[in-house]
Amino acid sequence: MINGSTICEPALQDKMRNLHANLKLHAPILIAYSGGVDSTFLLHEASRELGDGAVGIIADSPSLPRRSLAEALENAENFGARVEVVATAELSDPRYSSNPANRCYFCKLELFGKMQQLALERGFAALAYGENADDALLLRPGAMAASEFRVIAPLRSAGLTKIEIRLMSRQRGLPTADQPAQPCLSSRIAYRTEVTRDALLMVEKAEEFVRSAGFSVFRVRYTADQRGGGPEAKLQIAVEEMGKLGPVESKIRENLGVLGFREVKIDPNGYRPPAAVR
Repeated sequence: MINGSTICEPALQDKMRNLHANLKLHAPILIAYSGGVDSTFLLHEASRELGDGAVGIIADSPSLPRRSLAEALENAENFGARVEVVATAELSDPRYSSNPANRCYFCKLELFGKMQQLALERGFAALAYGENADDALLLRPGAMAASEFRVIAPLRSAGLTKIEIRLMSRQRGLPTADQPAQPCLSSRIAYRTEVTRDALLMVEKAEEFVRSAGFSVFRVRYTADQRGGGPEAKLQIAVEEMGKLGPVESKIRENLGVLGFREVKIDPNGYRPPAAVR
């Protein structure tokens, strides 16, 4: 039993066999790789089953923290997967940069469009991404873009849930097994507030400092000041880590102020992962 859920080992092994069979059926395959729990596991299994017939594609844009990019590349190298970095330009699309609630749809359109072009040029048979069986129950604008480009979701098709993916990742020795969700930096910016390079860089630097202060799960939310002053930051720290804030709070406020935040608010309710992400 894991986190209150029972894992049936025979059923899980059936799912893994289905996953591997599906990957072989669609090979050679390009996999959208973000470095998160699901896409890392998918790329690991595809590389293990298909060798050079599986290539990870990681989208590089200002919304991806440099730390996340470096870690994703290092992890893939450690388990022997081929990965290519592709620059994406979703920020130049006003449908994305205007930051609507379905912002992620336009991000995935850009990524899958680039992947489709690569697949046609190099003879790859399919595109894939890391949607799992739990994700299918959630509202995810990115999934709409996937359907338009006929991007397959092998984890979902095999019926693998998030808990099962974490369990198998742990068995495989993947460092992402217990990694918390890491949505892109644009998710820190309030809807309808324009997503800009400067805003993303401020958020990235702010979160790097909070991380260096000893916190693991948190968010720095960015809200533009409609009166023309500097933006505000709202710091949300995981409830179980809130006790560490006192001794470093003033230093965090000072540092974020230097970065350009006019005011720093501490969310007294802490950070709680949303029921559905994108």
